[in-house]
Amino acid sequence: LDRMKHFYHTVLGFPIYRDWGDWVEMRAGATLLTLRRRGRPYDGERVPGAASFQLAFRVAPDEMQGCYAELVEKKVNLIEGIRRQDYGHLTLFFKDPEGNVLEIYADIEPDR
Repeated sequence: LDRMKHFYHTVLGFPIYRDWGDWVEMRAGATLLTLRRRGRPYDGERVPGAASFQLAFRVAPDEMQGCYAELVEKKVNLIEGIRRQDYGHLTLFFKDPEGNVLEIYADIEPDR
């Protein structure tokens, strides 16, 4: 949990709202992002290679290059650089310390 807390707080810059050691809440704009230790009955087994979720953060198109440069500077595990997608987005994919996929995207064709 310490690596995840460091990544989301220090690397991505989300302010810590509450920290109880095994449960950390951070602000991501108007959203509350909670990190906690696994171990509850409903967590189920971890399946290697299985995708569980993807977080996506929208930014303005003119912010994409700066986001990319900051992730490179902080040595974040990039999946791919900025790409223009057929569905009207610029995208940038990367992973957190536990391998969860994250995306920064910008609407470049918002009416699509």
